[in-house]
Amino acid sequence: MQRGTGMTQVPRKITDDPYGAAELIKRLVAEQGLAYWRRYAVAFCLMGLSAGATAGSAYLLGQVINQAYVNRSISGIVTLSGVIIALFTIKGAATYGQAVILSRISNAILASNQRKLFAKLMRENLTFYSERHSSEFLARLSAGASAVTQVLALLVTSLGRDFLSLIGLLVVMVVQDPMMSLLSFVVAPPAFLFIRKLVKRIRHLAHDQFTGTTNIMETVQESLQGIRTVKAFTLEEVMQARINKSIADVEAYSNKMARVSNRSGPLMEMLGGIAIASALMYGGYRVIATNAAPGQFVSFITAFLLAYEPAKRLARLNIDLNGLLIGARKLLEIVDSPASEPSDDDKPALRIGEGRVELRDVSFSYREDEPVLKRMNLVAEPGQTTALVGPSGGGKSTVLALLLRLYEVDRGAVVIDNQIVSDCSRTSLRQQTAYVGQDVYLFRATVRDNIAFGRIGATEEEIVAAAKAAFAHDFIMSFPQGYDTPVGEHGTQLSGGQRQRIAIARALIKKAPIILLDEATAALDSESEKYVQEALGHLCRDRTTIVIAHRLHTIMHADRILVIENGEIVETGQHDELLRAGGRYASFFRLQQREEHNVTPLAANA
Repeated sequence: MQRGTGMTQVPRKITDDPYGAAELIKRLVAEQGLAYWRRYAVAFCLMGLSAGATAGSAYLLGQVINQAYVNRSISGIVTLSGVIIALFTIKGAATYGQAVILSRISNAILASNQRKLFAKLMRENLTFYSERHSSEFLARLSAGASAVTQVLALLVTSLGRDFLSLIGLLVVMVVQDPMMSLLSFVVAPPAFLFIRKLVKRIRHLAHDQFTGTTNIMETVQESLQGIRTVKAFTLEEVMQARINKSIADVEAYSNKMARVSNRSGPLMEMLGGIAIASALMYGGYRVIATNAAPGQFVSFITAFLLAYEPAKRLARLNIDLNGLLIGARKLLEIVDSPASEPSDDDKPALRIGEGRVELRDVSFSYREDEPVLKRMNLVAEPGQTTALVGPSGGGKSTVLALLLRLYEVDRGAVVIDNQIVSDCSRTSLRQQTAYVGQDVYLFRATVRDNIAFGRIGATEEEIVAAAKAAFAHDFIMSFPQGYDTPVGEHGTQLSGGQRQRIAIARALIKKAPIILLDEATAALDSESEKYVQEALGHLCRDRTTIVIAHRLHTIMHADRILVIENGEIVETGQHDELLRAGGRYASFFRLQQREEHNVTPLAANA
């Protein structure tokens, strides 16, 4: 009985779990396999041809023996030998054809699933990614998508190659000796019962293997991406210990999987030996005691030995399928989950005229009961620069994230030119907004490509003009390859200031009416900051600009400065007004002045 309800609990069926083995197989066949049914049909026919050739060869071998030892006919032997050569040639061609067809189908399904998973990941918001590690998606993209193709290929080859071969060889065995055929297969039920008990264990081990492999990818990825930190803090041994543990775990899971998945082997071999020995004793008795034709006995034994391998593979089918279905499940769990940032291109496009940006009574929190913004009201006037300052964690970067709709507000509205942005398509909003952050992300491509990402289809003249406006053209041309220079992963082949100016050029070429800057000069030295500030001047001219600043001297000339603390605006005004008011802004400014002029003894002696 269910607690507190008084209702009888309905037993769960095997089909109740959408990711159970039966439902997964049904779904993969229906959604992905049926799309290629014509190719599968051709491959299946070729497998049938191969199975027929195998069975025919086993049958004809007995006839050759009879022609040699009973009929003493050389011409009969030659004729039958020629037929056997033809059958093996047909089998070889059919095997080649079905292998190529199945490989092409698998490649098409693999590519389709990889595209599908990546497209789904592009429809997720930042909250989705903050709860997961990127290596998890790499594992699902590779192992998960590959598992789907392997499941379908295994089903087809089991039904086509193995099952049809087994049926053909069974026919030969029954034709040659029905009684001996019956004796040979009385050992099958114990094998199937034993294998059934292994399936649940296989499923758990496959899950642990996938998780362990993901942990290995996570450690490798973090170590390589953070190699500067690893070297600087001498963390090589720590990271080595982490990956050693992950590798050891996967090794242990793999060893367990090897033991469990192959546990059926000794039983199958023992039962196969019993069946073969029984057939040999009975067949030998018939040849000696009843003068049965030796060819009949040889044909039966040949068919039985050839049937042993496909029968063994079919007996293991459930084990192999359940191991692969874990990977398929990992892929489909992501694909099936509702997109946290679904396409809203059916909404009207945002049309920006003046570029007036507002936050109206906006509240937001990343976690429940931990508000980041508290009923905030903010206005950024058209064509002016509005600066957000204040202590870390106050909510400044969150304001920019909400303006870009990287997150959705919990309460209130973000409004641009009297249009609520949540009522407009994200694409139209982001296409008219240029963002430059402190942590610049450059793609592993050339300088030209990274600038052109700001506006796909930009001409060479536009790329060069943007680079010149960002004060990047001179250092770009100093490279031997100029604009064709690769920037490396994350732009590691460029200095911080160079990366920042490439990012500004990328924003400039977009020609967006709204500019969002998140501490774009905070990590730069004085010389680089000077160039970047001049580039930002070009970027922000006559555009609505919202800038987050840590170094207050960089926003002294802003049209309006907002001081944000604990998710609220506590002061607003221009630089001189706020200094005269002697409030929080004045306090921050004076503190920075003291820090900048305070010279330590070490620095003085340098």
